[in-house]
Amino acid sequence: MGRPNPGMQAMMHTGAADTGLFNAHDHGLAGDGSANDQPALQALVDRLGDAYARDRQPRSIFCPPGTYLIRDAATVWRSGVSLLGAGPVATRFVLDNAGNPTQPVPLAWFTELQHGAGPDNHLADCGFSGFEIDASAVHLPAYDPLAKGLGLQYVLRGWFRDLYIHDSIGTGFGCDHLQDSRVQGVTALRCGRMDNGEQMGGAGIGIGVGGWGEIERLTISECTAIGNGTNGIFIELQEDMWPPPRGIRIVDCHCEDNRFGISDWGADGLVVNACAMLGNHEAGYDLSSQGTSSVAGRGGLVTNCIMDGNVRDGLGIGNTPGPYTFSGNRISGNGRYGYWQHNLGGGHQGPAGNITLDDNEIWANGVAGIHLDADLFDATLLNNRIRDNGRQAAPGAAGGGDTVTYTGRTLTDTAAEWLPDGHAGKQVTVGGQHAIVTTNTATELSLAPARPGATTAWSAGTPEPGSPYELPGCPAQRPGITVAAVTDHTTKRGNRVWDSRSPGRQTHGLWITEHGACRESWTTNNNFLGNTEGSARLDTAPTGGHWHDNLGLDWPAASPTAPAP
Repeated sequence: MGRPNPGMQAMMHTGAADTGLFNAHDHGLAGDGSANDQPALQALVDRLGDAYARDRQPRSIFCPPGTYLIRDAATVWRSGVSLLGAGPVATRFVLDNAGNPTQPVPLAWFTELQHGAGPDNHLADCGFSGFEIDASAVHLPAYDPLAKGLGLQYVLRGWFRDLYIHDSIGTGFGCDHLQDSRVQGVTALRCGRMDNGEQMGGAGIGIGVGGWGEIERLTISECTAIGNGTNGIFIELQEDMWPPPRGIRIVDCHCEDNRFGISDWGADGLVVNACAMLGNHEAGYDLSSQGTSSVAGRGGLVTNCIMDGNVRDGLGIGNTPGPYTFSGNRISGNGRYGYWQHNLGGGHQGPAGNITLDDNEIWANGVAGIHLDADLFDATLLNNRIRDNGRQAAPGAAGGGDTVTYTGRTLTDTAAEWLPDGHAGKQVTVGGQHAIVTTNTATELSLAPARPGATTAWSAGTPEPGSPYELPGCPAQRPGITVAAVTDHTTKRGNRVWDSRSPGRQTHGLWITEHGACRESWTTNNNFLGNTEGSARLDTAPTGGHWHDNLGLDWPAASPTAPAP
């Protein structure tokens, strides 16, 4: 980031009439960090937009290296106009609302609410490339989802490349209904800084969908989203009566320290491939009804991704009618569950159908590798390796006094003898404050940030040395797979579920709880040997189906009233 584009600068020696490229400095933009460049930018956008309306020839504005102040008003964008910089950091747009302190000021906007955007009144042939948007100087009395870095709706043939957007009140890159469009190499940091985690928007990259109908052709690639208030990247159906659209792909992206890494809140057939979802607070990947329409995605395919070290869960899956496939992923080191099937209060409440987990590596999660809290039918678990889960095995602990010290992200007790990583995923209490443990040694707890983008785990300040702390005990059952809901006609084949550590912590390969049910299951050719307390614990007996050729467990040979051998 930050290097001028030599090819672009060379083009500036050619007349604008020949290239369609207009130097911002020749049209009233100073780029000196003090003059308000918004009026001149709006005038130039309008002039070029009028020209495009006459001859349908797209034109571009090139902003040489410099700092361009956009104060008190957003620029209403026009079709056929692109905005190009010399590279992120080299070309900076600084947003500021000091003279209009109740007004959100994105760099550019064109929306349904403000400007009547829609399928018949859309932007076309626009691009944004090679610059930074710094929104840290925008201040509002309350959260406003319109306070984005970039906020466009209904764009046809749009392209967004090599952008660095940071510190916006709302979503950094908040553009909806993008048809035949590409989002590539966008970096979004600390956006959603006023979002409490439950409000609309507040993401690094947030894209509303559904406005173009059943198919929206959009690719999001090579993007990075870190420390954003809600999601790193989300796809969200905007109206519950619209059909969830197909045609959207998210590939080669990195999402870290957000509330959720990547979320599917209403697409059909979303393809997510080769993405890293690390250290997010609720889940690396979220499929649920949390979006504005309360519609979860369905028909998606998540492959070759890493969901590692998320504070709570690797994948949080619910409210979907299905199908959905998770294949070839690494789901590891998450604080509670690797995969959690559950439903929120809104949206689809029936069983999810045709969920497939195929050839995943699921290991070293805090409580269980797979935990099913919502009903499933026709689900398939095929050739997964589920090992070394249940690391949250340390008993409760408490301390204080001369041996105890604190920093923004650690608690140290030199008198402790904690089981390494045995407290990972637990909540430690110090006075009236709570923090989540991410990892631990024998004497030191590493703690998650208090919220995405924070530099400390403590919402009310670092505790004083010697302050007493308390850690809860561990779950008694820490299996590879927990069935705590009704599962009908599931297929479990070719899975290996075991603990390779010595001593081990994963108590059972399979646990069917008193609230769970396994009906008419085809369970064959699995290996449940090598867990610390037994291959299975069956508090509810499976009914019907086919249970054969499983190492450590075949039904009806296993007793429903005692752990299987």
